[in-house]
Amino acid sequence: MATTQARDGAADDAAGSSESPRPGAPLSRPGSPSGPGSPSEPCAPPGPGSPAHSGVSHVEADPYAEAVRAAEADPYAEAVRAAEALLTAPGAPFAVVRGETGTLQYATGPRTLREFVETVWAFGERPFLIAESGTYSYAEFFAATCALARRLTDVYGLRPGDRAVIGMRNHPEWQVAFWAAQLAGLVAVPPNAWWTAEEFAYALDDCTPRVLLVDGERLERVAGWAGARGVRGMVFHHAGPLPDGFERYADVDELTSPDPAAGPPDVDVSPEADATIIYTSGTTGRPKGAVATQLAQVGAVLNPRFQAAMSMLGRGVVPGQGPVPVTLMTFPFFHVAAFTSVYAAMSAGGTLVLMRKWDAGRALELIREHRVTHYAGVPATALQLLAAAQEFGPAGYGSEGDAGALESLTALNTGGAAAPPGLVAGLTARYGSRIEPRNGYGLTETSGGVLANFGAEYRSWPHSAGRPTPVTEVRIAGPDGSGLADGEIGELWLRGQSLVRGYWNDPDATQLAFREGWFRTGDLAVRDSGRVTIVDRIKDMVIRGGENVYCVEVEGVLHDHPAVLDAAVLGVPHPVLGEEVAAVVQVRADATVSPEELRAHVGSVLAGFKVPARVVVRRGELPRNAAGKVVKGELRGELGWAG
Repeated sequence: MATTQARDGAADDAAGSSESPRPGAPLSRPGSPSGPGSPSEPCAPPGPGSPAHSGVSHVEADPYAEAVRAAEADPYAEAVRAAEALLTAPGAPFAVVRGETGTLQYATGPRTLREFVETVWAFGERPFLIAESGTYSYAEFFAATCALARRLTDVYGLRPGDRAVIGMRNHPEWQVAFWAAQLAGLVAVPPNAWWTAEEFAYALDDCTPRVLLVDGERLERVAGWAGARGVRGMVFHHAGPLPDGFERYADVDELTSPDPAAGPPDVDVSPEADATIIYTSGTTGRPKGAVATQLAQVGAVLNPRFQAAMSMLGRGVVPGQGPVPVTLMTFPFFHVAAFTSVYAAMSAGGTLVLMRKWDAGRALELIREHRVTHYAGVPATALQLLAAAQEFGPAGYGSEGDAGALESLTALNTGGAAAPPGLVAGLTARYGSRIEPRNGYGLTETSGGVLANFGAEYRSWPHSAGRPTPVTEVRIAGPDGSGLADGEIGELWLRGQSLVRGYWNDPDATQLAFREGWFRTGDLAVRDSGRVTIVDRIKDMVIRGGENVYCVEVEGVLHDHPAVLDAAVLGVPHPVLGEEVAAVVQVRADATVSPEELRAHVGSVLAGFKVPARVVVRRGELPRNAAGKVVKGELRGELGWAG
């Protein structure tokens, strides 16, 4: 289960830009023309047909103006209610209905990922994917995707429902392979690209794919499995020899020089069909394959677009105004936080700038070179980016200093792990309101972000994960599963369109995680005035002598110390108390701070029983998995705290 306390990805201006060429997809602001080059409202669900397809033609201009005025008068409760009512009213872009299964669903918009991706061809020569290994415009991307989809059906003989594994680092061809699988009606399985051969074998045995689409770095890890089972494969970015059963993408002319007029294969894909199997991060055991249907994934497409529209109304801006977003993508594509970012960018015809590996200095260069407007990544890299910008100073780009290093940036989106509350305070202190902070919450099992906190509300409530999307229901459950009142801490349960249907080949785990359609997240949370705050993982909570200590709370206080770059709080065995609180803290390179000073800092803010009894100070990074979460079990073993 992958907890993502974050507003994932390039979600602003998933509402889009001032122009959007998708035929029939954009919702023009009432009273304005719709079509290529005209001011439009790309927060509307995409789909074939005319502007009436979205069912919003009855919405007049006045409600938009009223929502904007409400946002200016009251940046929180009244504005939220007015904006949400506007966007979710019957016939509006994000109108909601209750489906046959009892879950809320968006009333309009795409019903499958194939239907969604077929609309992006109209963005034409706009840049979509920019990487060191190559670039793709939307037209080039769609032609390449269609060509690969046809080869998978016509040459490989794959049929809808077959599984296709996509194992690569963040190459542009990762997206080509994923969307080719969708156009062919296959179930895309994107495993963690950093797994070992043994970890890959476990997932491959579990999902039994019929094709492996991998890069050269992954080839050796999967070739033995494929050869023993007669499974074919295709390898990208690889100049070496090929094992039996594999072909090289670059050697196939029809793939490298695709016919832009050929289109995708003729297959039927239903909303109820499986779209993806995404394996959980496995921090507490073997990864489980979370299965999302097509309908769930298109719910995940629309969620960030709704959040973007809410964000823009909250800033007094009519959705659809502003430039096309350019996002620096640092999430690995196999992570659900990346899905949210990619969906948001594609909805708006935006650009994704990719990095081969994370480096804060290189990130600053890319932001300047490509005029990046949105950053998307885990909190740890966001903090490193801000630190690098601050250290850059006025010597690099003149008197503007670090503001100049990030002069094009308008949104900082974090996901993959809980963001320390001090992140938004530091961002605001340095850049004011120019760069909008965004955070939220999502899981592998929710197919991406389902709660969001952004802008002025995030600055006022930095501990909160935000508010749910209109198709996401929230319950703070007591021990018996009944709902608790505002202010009471319980387990966070979720229900909605984007949630997975269960775990692949694991009915016991599915039954344990789901109750009457509600997914039990395993996170402790509290709700107040519609905002949800994640208190801790149930399994991470430390019980010290009968007192509950929430690790996230203590970590947040440690992060507020100016010497601290990263922190992890965990429980360690104690012969009398059962557990005691311990902390491992990464300090800044130029900082000098003792464990006693850090303990005193925590004690000045929190009760004595929450103060870590043991503090280890280090300069090296904390161990994190590919999802950005600290691997606390590894820390315990490393420090001899396993008990």
